[in-house]
Amino acid sequence: MADTEVSYVVSDFIGFLNASPTAFHAVDEAKKRLQKVGYEQVIEREDWKLEAGKRYFFTRNHSTIVAFAIGKKYVAGNGFHVVGAHTDSPCLKLKPVSKVKKADYLEVGVQTYGGGLWHTWFDRDLTVAGRVMIREVKDGSVSYSHRLVRIEEPIMRVPTLAIHLDRGVNDGFKVNTQSHLLPVLATSVKVELNKEFAENGHHAILTQMIANKLGCQPDQICDFELQACDTQPSIVAGAAKEFIFSGRLDNLCMSFCSLKALIDATSSESDLENESGVRMVALFDHEEVGSNSAQGAGSPAMLDALSRITNSFTSDSKMLTKAIQRSFLVSADMAHALHPNYMDKHEENHQPKLHGGLVIKHNANQRYATNAVTSLIFREIAMKHNLPIQDFVVRNDMPCGSTIGPILASGVGIRTIDVGAPQLSMHSIREMCAVDDVKHSYEHFKAFFQEFSQLDAKITVDT
Repeated sequence: MADTEVSYVVSDFIGFLNASPTAFHAVDEAKKRLQKVGYEQVIEREDWKLEAGKRYFFTRNHSTIVAFAIGKKYVAGNGFHVVGAHTDSPCLKLKPVSKVKKADYLEVGVQTYGGGLWHTWFDRDLTVAGRVMIREVKDGSVSYSHRLVRIEEPIMRVPTLAIHLDRGVNDGFKVNTQSHLLPVLATSVKVELNKEFAENGHHAILTQMIANKLGCQPDQICDFELQACDTQPSIVAGAAKEFIFSGRLDNLCMSFCSLKALIDATSSESDLENESGVRMVALFDHEEVGSNSAQGAGSPAMLDALSRITNSFTSDSKMLTKAIQRSFLVSADMAHALHPNYMDKHEENHQPKLHGGLVIKHNANQRYATNAVTSLIFREIAMKHNLPIQDFVVRNDMPCGSTIGPILASGVGIRTIDVGAPQLSMHSIREMCAVDDVKHSYEHFKAFFQEFSQLDAKITVDT
């Protein structure tokens, strides 16, 4: 890949990150990109009329999105070639009643979402973003609409306590997530006392700001799901411009790379000409909290999609089972790069490095779903395209994280490999990865979509 193409992919990624402060916004950005190249939206609560050679997508809760391109040679029972990732990241989410007043400060009540590095949220310039449900009355008829909102400017902050009042803080900074993590929004000195609180359980000044952004009245806001967001933009950085500094790299990096790979592997007229399977990307919400929701990987969303696509081309119920056995899932979630200041945290033979390409994740206890067969497929693609590849196993004396991989492998019965680009500062408000690994991941996923059908035909296991 030429340097100009590398810079294009990376600048495209930076644009995606900066457009996606929340899972809702990430799905919205993915939807815009798919529609721009001709993907057609289908609705889960309606009938689907699908055709071979066509491209489609659907959203669930507007925080999960599944896009798929059906090969021109597809027949019912053929397999699905899927890259799965997730749209959510650890963050602070506003409580249903977020108005808090202490010592004449107006603060915002928040819940911790996922396993964040909460000390990194202190002393950052924060704002809010998310989705709002709006009540609208037209010709005497009431309707409710889902709207995305994002206040661009910094409006709140979680201040640290001065060292003079906590002399031992450098011996161990312990965060009480109930007491210490409330962002300061304003003071009552500057906000009129009779307008401090809104009747909906949130500070009137915050509700008014959201209404102004949406162009509606505060009393039209029925409910919202908002989260605190860092206002510092994502950026290419480092002395050699080799890094990306950003929030939400876990896992918007893999979401972006898989989405761009699918789009670029299905956009020209000839891309699906000889494809006998279905190329798919599935970006799920709620991975950071276990995936157990109607729109998480633990829901029937994936199985529903495979079933509806297969059944659009046949009435034979046995075809779905056959299709699943011919399918393959790449579970793509960011990996732990070796940290130069904490070398002992990695097992000596498994030390993924930045610039080293996608990391294949292994775990004998099935915290990752990789096995020798699924690993072989991904390595063969890497070898053919001269792409670097790395391996990761967690130390035996440390717990191992997990991904959507084992959830979908066990829930759907699909062959799965767990991979991810290496990064540092995972789950911090500000993470970092390497420019090269964005390029490597995109190229690897694109090659997977283009070549899996032919490669899979050469592998013998259960026959």
